[in-house]
Amino acid sequence: MSLSGLFSPRWPGVALFDLDGTLVDSAPDLAAAVDQMLEHLGRSPAGIDRVRDWVGNGATILVRRALAGQSDWEPARPKDDALFPDALKIFFHAYEQINGQHSVVYPGVEDCLAQLRAHGCKLGVVTNKPEQFVAPLLEQMGLDHWFDLTIGGDTLPVKKPDPTPLLHTMEALGGTRGTTVMVGDSAADVNAALAAGLPCVAVRYGYNFGQPVDALGADAVVDSLAELL
Repeated sequence: MSLSGLFSPRWPGVALFDLDGTLVDSAPDLAAAVDQMLEHLGRSPAGIDRVRDWVGNGATILVRRALAGQSDWEPARPKDDALFPDALKIFFHAYEQINGQHSVVYPGVEDCLAQLRAHGCKLGVVTNKPEQFVAPLLEQMGLDHWFDLTIGGDTLPVKKPDPTPLLHTMEALGGTRGTTVMVGDSAADVNAALAAGLPCVAVRYGYNFGQPVDALGADAVVDSLAELL
């Protein structure tokens, strides 16, 4: 299904995109920072395959999962709770140095963004990644010039799957529920869109905690953003 098909006969006026796992494969950078953190704490590295399944709910949950060694970190062990503040600082320091070094833009992303822009669509990024890392990654990937507004996981008091970041960005870009679409790769993205009352596109190639995205309830599911053109 094309984006125009979601809004027949209107092209969307605003398109909101998740970042990690949707626009950019950033898992190699995140895994490297997680493993540096774990090794600093005297623990075994997690590796990229496990980290891919932990990405999507922001840095604090990623670090919690890394300390637990699994996606389901609650209730945290007392030792992990005690380590968490230092672990988070170590992760932030490591990721600040690594951010963008090994990341790549997914195929089809630039074509999709260019087509949307050519039709006068306003573009925004709504991610759970801490705000301090968003602009540097977009800049390194050469994507920053496409976007009119970016919202990080700590820009507002709440983050996805809460619908507030989507609605905030939509309104700031002059969109409405009838002219705005959310594009993401995980349950956090789809659930936020559903709660916001927005059409949603899910991509199969991203990070959805190791689960397929087809059953999440998105209006369209694609293997590449180029399919939306």
